Amino acid sequence: MSSASFYKWRAKFGGMDASLMGRMKELESENAWLKKMYADVQLQNDVIKEAMEKSGEAITSPRHGQARHV
Repeated sequence: MSSASFYKWRAKFGGMDASLMGRMKELESENAWLKKMYADVQLQNDVIKEAMEKSGEAITSPRHGQARHV
């Protein structure tokens, strides 16, 4: 292990005991799962928007609340 890697590790985990490190690993895992879930939902949303645009229906912009006719 290089000294740079050691100091990085120590800066990140230095003040933690085993239970805190375990909890951090759980939170990192949950965060990764949530990011994947969000990406899946965004992909579904994009597919639905594209299908609606192709069918000629109006799409409401969530930022401006204005309908857009295609």
